[in-house]
Amino acid sequence: MDLPADTGHDPVLLNETVSLIDPRPGMTVIDCTVGRGGHSQAIAARIAPGGLLLALDADPRNLEFARARLANAPCRVRFFHANFAELPDVLAESEAPQVDAIMADLGLSTNQLFDPQYGLSFANPMKLDMRIDPRSRKSVVDLLNHLSETDLANVLYNNAQERYSRRIARKIVEARRASPITTTDRLAELVRSALPSRGGAPPKIDPATKTFMALRMEVNQEIENLGALLKQAPRHLRSGGRLAVISFHSTEDRLVKQAFRSLEQAGLLKVLTKKPLTPSDDELARNPRSRSAKLRVAERV
Repeated sequence: MDLPADTGHDPVLLNETVSLIDPRPGMTVIDCTVGRGGHSQAIAARIAPGGLLLALDADPRNLEFARARLANAPCRVRFFHANFAELPDVLAESEAPQVDAIMADLGLSTNQLFDPQYGLSFANPMKLDMRIDPRSRKSVVDLLNHLSETDLANVLYNNAQERYSRRIARKIVEARRASPITTTDRLAELVRSALPSRGGAPPKIDPATKTFMALRMEVNQEIENLGALLKQAPRHLRSGGRLAVISFHSTEDRLVKQAFRSLEQAGLLKVLTKKPLTPSDDELARNPRSRSAKLRVAERV
């Protein structure tokens, strides 16, 4: 797959996100997942002059790319190697306890998927790892080769609703008795071999997709970190400040939807997107990987 030539990643739902968080000159905005800097570049242009952009990312390589891309931004920009679960620490260091907008794009950058350093993709054979933040102690190899069969099945089902979670876990545990599972291609083949044969045309989505997603989520504690963000972010928004979250699968979107609904019932937020926004036909044609993106936005009361 060819990557965007200039950045290695196309920002998803860019116009919709910027329009709904409505950044204006002089505001302070947090991009919790700066990635390759696409959303931040557009936000920086809107909050200049006098604005402050706080750019976070758990991946130091993407953070350095964004730092270079935003070197000539028209507003002040501060960069932090941090997961968005560490938002209170970042704000304390920034001496900005309340801000005007917070956004988080929960998807991977395209460059991360295809860079062997991350060990995320079965598109090409590579060593398994799946850690986005090098501060994480355990890689997916640790999980695959040490979790019990029951715990492994639970990870696959709870994170990705993999209906064949028990069969896949059993196959993995059987295979690791012969030798540790350390490569993406071997893991993908094990998953495919565990699923029942249906015949007919091959499936549009590779059968290994959900397993890889579930394991990546577990290694990077994505659900726990999202929960922390949804709990902490509203209290750091000024009145009228907005929180935008772009999710890419049902587990994430459900958490965001439920958190927004609960906070609205508590009188803390007003939900601005009764239904999530999804990519336009033009964006889908330009960037097919955006197909599962959903944007939800709420405003601090």
